[in-house]
Amino acid sequence: MTAPQQPPWGYYPPPPPPPVLVLPQQAYTPWLTRFCAFLIDVVPAMLVFVIGSMVGELATDCATVRPGVRHPGYCGWVVSEHGNAGLLLAFGGTFAVWALTLAYLIWNLGYRQGTTGSSIGKAVLKFKVVSEKTWQPIGFGMSLVRQLVHWVDQMICYVGFLWPLWDKKRQTFADMIMSTVCVPRDAPPPPAPTYPPTGYPWPG
Repeated sequence: MTAPQQPPWGYYPPPPPPPVLVLPQQAYTPWLTRFCAFLIDVVPAMLVFVIGSMVGELATDCATVRPGVRHPGYCGWVVSEHGNAGLLLAFGGTFAVWALTLAYLIWNLGYRQGTTGSSIGKAVLKFKVVSEKTWQPIGFGMSLVRQLVHWVDQMICYVGFLWPLWDKKRQTFADMIMSTVCVPRDAPPPPAPTYPPTGYPWPG
């Protein structure tokens, strides 16, 4: 039976990948701060979306009114005075509002957050989303994926959104899946891990 071959003198195998360091819980962004940032990011966009939906509902109701016929209320202005052009304007405005709302959310929670680490709400409250492995923003595409993965947080009575209240890294389920953490905007990265010397020494 032959002995296993030894690596050449001076050869040092590459170190294992750095472990994910866990900081003290207070180093991560509190749940209430994250919730307030969510309100800043989403509630105004949702209000605009609801207003656009209401306009669309009114336009649908007015579609049953014949042009040229006097009609009381808002349909009198939309249809009786402006005809089909009023309906087209109302429907077009509704879809434009929906498209702008979606574009804003993609820009704010996807591009802005993915490239800088902070959406508008997070920037106002001075924290950011970063990869817990690299301590850097996760990029546009992965930030969008993270938003989609948030559906996991709401699967069981929205428990995932409340998980940061007691989690040691204050992560939601989506954060755990995406390996992200929320930290103060000026937080320095954790110290790099050190490894004991390995390999075979030079002869001498």
